[in-house]
Order: sequence, then C-alpha cells, then structure tokens
Amino acid sequence: MKTLLLLRHAKSSHKDSNVDDHERPLNKRGKKDAPKMGRLLKNENLPPDLLIASTARRCRKTAERVIAASGYRGQTRFCGELYEAHASALLEFLSGIDDGTSRVLLIGHNPGLEELLESLTGTYTPLSTAALAQVDVEIDTWGAIAKKPRATLAKIWQPGELED
Repeated sequence: MKTLLLLRHAKSSHKDSNVDDHERPLNKRGKKDAPKMGRLLKNENLPPDLLIASTARRCRKTAERVIAASGYRGQTRFCGELYEAHASALLEFLSGIDDGTSRVLLIGHNPGLEELLESLTGTYTPLSTAALAQVDVEIDTWGAIAKKPRATLAKIWQPGELED
C-alpha cells in the first residue's frame, strides 16, 4: 500500500496581468492557507517521505510554507514537468518514484490534480486551492500506479474548514 497526498497550490494572485502565469505569487489568502495545511500534515501524522512540487512560483511558495509549518525535513523536488501536467503525465511521473518511498506529497495544479484523483478513485472530487486529498493506493511499487490500480480517497481537507 502506498499513500499519495495531493495538494493543490494555495491561492495565487492575478493582480498584475503582466506577470507570466508560471511566476504568479501567492495572494494574502494563499499565504495564510499554505501553512495551515502544513500544520494539518503534522497534526494528522502524515509526514511524506518525499515532497514533489511544480516549479511554478505559487507551488514553490506553497511548498516552502507547508515545509516550515509541518517541520518536514525529508527530500523535496521541484519538477518543471508537473507544471500544467494532466493525469496521464502525472501517473507516468509517479511511476518513476523509488519503491522505498511509502508516502508522497504532490503539490500541483488543476485540472491535472482533479483528473488524477478521478482517474485513481473513479469519482470526480473538486480540489479548491490549498485542498489536500489523501489517497490510499493498493500497490507495492510506484511503477504499478500507471496501471490505474484500486485506490481510495481516505480523506479530503479544505483549508476553509480548518481552524487558523
């Protein structure tokens, strides 16, 4: 059994239309919600073995705030191929993870994360900004995830439902 934690990046700013999409920063709410989700990981005893995030600025900043609030000290990877990736590309990416890794936190974007969640669980589940989904995947090796194994949405947390 492997655990996949899917975290949509925290709310980003659309204030400056001259800023490239890849470089959009977090807005005020995003800066508040990201550490909230980091504290959640700590409080729920869900530390990942590996944290992987898109190179988009809003994902990098979400990751930094989650790491700081959770006390995570494991390996962190920022990967350009996760930017605007759809479910098939995410599955392919995940299939290359070392099998010694039991729990992965993937910080990325919609629609790819929602597509991935639906692909694994068979049910469409919306992910608002900074929402965290825990997916238990019935595999022994990450390579098997590309075959769309049985998976269960164990829990989903929305930042607006959590205390500050």
